[in-house]
Amino acid sequence: MPAAPSRTLPEAQQWLRDHLERREHPFNAIDHAAAARHIDTLPGTDPQTWAEHWLVGAEDFAARACEAERGGDREGALENWWQAYQFAFLGRFPAPLHPAKLAAYHRAVECFRRVSALEPTPIEHVALPFEGRDGEGDMVRFFVARPPGGAARPQVVMMWGGIDVWKEESYARGRMLRERGFATLHIDKPGVGQSPLHAGPDAERQWDPVFAWLRDQDDLDTDRVAALGLSFGGYWALKLAHTHREHLAAAVNWGGGVHLTFQPEWQERSRNASSYLMDLMPARARIFGGRTFEDYVARCPELSLLDQGVLDLPSCPLLLVNGKDDQQNASADMYLALEHGSPKTARMFPGGHMGVGPVLPSVVNWLAEQLS
Repeated sequence: MPAAPSRTLPEAQQWLRDHLERREHPFNAIDHAAAARHIDTLPGTDPQTWAEHWLVGAEDFAARACEAERGGDREGALENWWQAYQFAFLGRFPAPLHPAKLAAYHRAVECFRRVSALEPTPIEHVALPFEGRDGEGDMVRFFVARPPGGAARPQVVMMWGGIDVWKEESYARGRMLRERGFATLHIDKPGVGQSPLHAGPDAERQWDPVFAWLRDQDDLDTDRVAALGLSFGGYWALKLAHTHREHLAAAVNWGGGVHLTFQPEWQERSRNASSYLMDLMPARARIFGGRTFEDYVARCPELSLLDQGVLDLPSCPLLLVNGKDDQQNASADMYLALEHGSPKTARMFPGGHMGVGPVLPSVVNWLAEQLS
């Protein structure tokens, strides 16, 4: 099947308006009025035009944040740096496949750093040595956000997203967990953001130094650690539940693939998923260092947890969650996982990728039960 033609500008604008009104990804905690104006005035969707347009909004909010800081308005500075980050993130969305989008990504990380310095509850940025192979990085980077109220030794939920939701974006999704008293640890999955390595059949080794670091943290309850992977990131949570089960009290695969998703037949079927705005296959291929549909299809079968023999290993308690009509990752993978290994908990929600309805509250409640 040839690639579907790109959306026209009006079609892209309507997709953006629809997602903004529903507060769906990539619009989560963004200023509605400002985002609506930028959608209305979007001049094009080519990478250069797209990135520059959203960065204009980012710099406008950054200027307001600096003014608030000069006036001693910490709350105003925090809100405006947050909006600057949101707009810069949109500038790199879905992935930095062009130098202009890469510049937007760097600006988003910088703005998020300013947010983390102003948050009333501490955010600790950590960089650990990583023994990478030839061509890989030598550092693993993540950050830890504590819950409000200064709880002593909170339990930890590690979080990461997929091909376009990276550790900075997962921070907002961790708010409900922090409000329930958990600390959240945010890291990029292999192949995106600041991960030191591309995706591959043993890329879970990037978590080894993270688990070692956790064991040395006296102010965290590292006997009760959970993994929550969103979208493609759910795959890595499922894998860690088996390969690193001695380190985990629970894990959640929220919308990730298992085996069927990684077969060429599914990739052909999902390559033009209408639930994705643009550049789905280049964003997928980028996790392996590629750029095209062919690059991705040549590599993705090696991720199959069935073929790796992982699914039949014992695991920590697992929750499998997705939408019944997912066009991006095969929802049938969840049923396949239930046929192998340790007994698991599963919940399928209405809708497409990752489901609609009370999905996040259901995930949080399940994690709270497992970690209590």
